[in-house]
Amino acid sequence: MTTVSQGPQPTPVPDPVTDRKTMGGRRRHLAGVGENAGKANWVVKTVLLIICFLWIVPVIGLLITSLRQPDAANATGWWTVLKSPLDATQWTLANYTEVATESNMFRAFINSFAITLPATLIPILIAAFAAYAFTFMQFKGRDLLFIIIVSLLVVPNQVALVPLLQLYGQFGLNGTFPAVWLAHIGFGMPLAIFILRSYMATLPKELIESAKVDGATHFTTFWRLVIPVSVPALASFAIFQFLWVWNDLLVALIFLGPGENEPMTVNLAGLIGQQGQGWQLITAGGFFTMVIPLIVFLSLQRFFIRGMVAGSVKG
Repeated sequence: MTTVSQGPQPTPVPDPVTDRKTMGGRRRHLAGVGENAGKANWVVKTVLLIICFLWIVPVIGLLITSLRQPDAANATGWWTVLKSPLDATQWTLANYTEVATESNMFRAFINSFAITLPATLIPILIAAFAAYAFTFMQFKGRDLLFIIIVSLLVVPNQVALVPLLQLYGQFGLNGTFPAVWLAHIGFGMPLAIFILRSYMATLPKELIESAKVDGATHFTTFWRLVIPVSVPALASFAIFQFLWVWNDLLVALIFLGPGENEPMTVNLAGLIGQQGQGWQLITAGGFFTMVIPLIVFLSLQRFFIRGMVAGSVKG
């Protein structure tokens, strides 16, 4: 019996329609993976819209009330303007003018900057040096010292106010800007060191070792190599510290109090006691204090998430 040998079998030609259906099924099966990662469904979007709406409604009410006539603000709620928003008789800028001139809000605005900028920049600089030492330098008791510093996060700041007030009184610092600067620097330092150290720990060790091989000192490595790549973490803490110091009332009220050096929060608190029923001025002053924090947050928000998640996933 003769066997007929067969030649090589032809390669099957792929069917574009069948492959497209198969790939489509895989995409549906792998929903949320690859190109679909991070896409939220309609339930998540609806919940986020509701949260955003509930968050922004008080801000809208604050803005509308600050622009209304005093009689209208005392007689009806802010939402009544939605019936006739184009009625110019119910709108006025007199509230902002009165707050800026008669209540010395402009001077308090300058004082808030004089307090907030040093109380934000100085802790960042000192904490960056400390974080670099805890991350890339070897010395005895390094881990124990870091644990002690981080443990200060659980200590309430209020327990230190009375001892600080007595200490500042002995040195004649009460009522001056350095008193508030030192308080905010001390209160913000543990969190700053923790955030920056967590971020620097994710940096490649080879990067630091190559700088050592090239003969770079610790200061050169820190200033020219580590600081530029740590901008997200620095910006994240800068947002936190700026908002805390700018909106602080307790520390400013204790160490400064009302007077020529009062910030906007103390000035606004005094405005509440002075004006009584004229609370449309309170809304104008409150909205006035919100402008700068919003600008700072929106300007640095692209660094915020990157800095906060640093150290959570390594590799």
